[in-house]
Amino acid sequence: MPVEFLGIAATNDGSETTARSGASFDKEYTLRLARAHEDNGWDRVLFAYGSGTPDPAPAAAYIAGKLDRLQILLAHRPNVSYPTFAAKTFATLDQISGGRLAVHFITGGNDHEQGREGDVLGKDERYARTREYIRIVKKIWTTHEAFDHEGEHYRFHDFVSDVFPVQQPRPNVSFGGSSPAAYAAGGAEADIYCLWGEPLEQTAQQIEAVREAARAAGRTELPRIQVAFRPIIAPTEELAWEKAHRTVGAIRERRRAGAAQRHRGNGVTEAAAPQNTGSQRLIAIAEAGERYDRALWTPTAAATGGAGNSNALVGTPETVAQALLDYYDLGVDILSARGYDLLDDAIDFGRYVIPLVREEVAKRDAARESAREAAREGAVREGAGPDAVRGAGPETGSPRQTLTAVRG
Repeated sequence: MPVEFLGIAATNDGSETTARSGASFDKEYTLRLARAHEDNGWDRVLFAYGSGTPDPAPAAAYIAGKLDRLQILLAHRPNVSYPTFAAKTFATLDQISGGRLAVHFITGGNDHEQGREGDVLGKDERYARTREYIRIVKKIWTTHEAFDHEGEHYRFHDFVSDVFPVQQPRPNVSFGGSSPAAYAAGGAEADIYCLWGEPLEQTAQQIEAVREAARAAGRTELPRIQVAFRPIIAPTEELAWEKAHRTVGAIRERRRAGAAQRHRGNGVTEAAAPQNTGSQRLIAIAEAGERYDRALWTPTAAATGGAGNSNALVGTPETVAQALLDYYDLGVDILSARGYDLLDDAIDFGRYVIPLVREEVAKRDAARESAREAAREGAVREGAGPDAVRGAGPETGSPRQTLTAVRG
């Protein structure tokens, strides 16, 4: 399967290293950034969600109406709207975009952030709610007759939507998390399972945990795997590492300034240790070492306290492309990347990294198909018949080669 690339659809130019220059929703910048992704080889962009940030759904609709090819991944928290309402919103957006929507369901890993919008459930309860929510949305997307629902978190009667997605049978559902509860929920319901970038060994372990959860839920078609990184690229290795250290310095300075401002305002200095397993994992990996595998660098994650997608891949475009191919060889076929200068980094990554990765993936896929064809021909010559080797090659969702082979 061809590799895909996911970027970020920010609504302003702020990042961990730079304060935004204008409003939180800068319409012109939002379009310029999205167009830079569409024009430079990216497949889709993520409209993220935050309790106080601009609503991603109308922002996504704005971009969908302006661009023709770029696909949209819309982040959504189940606590902010009833699933009947959300399903109609998503279907309408899929109509506006001509079938370019996927939805990323966020359970929420921070009690304080969830509480900002009235969510008082504990983490395990939130996962159960998200799982029920996704099932309802899927049913609304695909059911043309009224139905009732009596669940643990939602109850309604005689509902049927009058707006349906363009995509048939429905848009893809995306999900992320690194805890057993997340694996169970996402393994059962997700078409795409999202992970933050970790070393190859830990990533392979997480992929297998997701697949085990999917099999335990009775699935035969396993979720596709997406992994996210913060690439830091430059024409030479030396320049890339100089850029990486400048980036970490800027992150630390921004955090110090923010902590000082919070202290003056309400007596709070630094945020508490993260509650979510994914961030805890990133911090533990950073404490164990700064560099892993070919190009993974953890000080960016350490500097942010393990906040979200924060581990970097550092090097020339060729080095970063080869590092991404290592993850592809583990079974990752959606690669998420976001720089610190959102616009310029999206352009550079699209021009100099994406073509290298696509070219090598095409070669791998062609070689794998040639090997399968040779196996089929050999079986026919030996009288085994083509059915004996119909499944030649890895099963859907299995690693393309072993971790040892990757490292070699």
